[in-house]
Amino acid sequence: MNIEQVQTKTIQVFKSATFMVHLWEDRTRGEQWVPSYDPKALGLVGDEFLRTVSNNAVDSGRRSFEFQALEPGTHHLEFSKRMAWKFTAEDRRIFKVIVLQSPS
Repeated sequence: MNIEQVQTKTIQVFKSATFMVHLWEDRTRGEQWVPSYDPKALGLVGDEFLRTVSNNAVDSGRRSFEFQALEPGTHHLEFSKRMAWKFTAEDRRIFKVIVLQSPS
């Protein structure tokens, strides 16, 4: 998948605030979202998986990532949908995170 083909979403948040990113994940197929970001600018504070399918043979649901904005500025947060047996990402989600200075 060409990175120019991926739509970028924008998130705006104040410094020190937290924000969530929710992505669908089918663990039955071996899917796993892997985040890539600058740890000086954004901190991962939570990573949870909520199984939403009631079938015992299927393990799919919503994966929720919680980040904290650490540094003001514009930062990039990229998620790659990885499969254990593939060398390239199955899919990508890209976010432009705009961190504003906290209001006084």
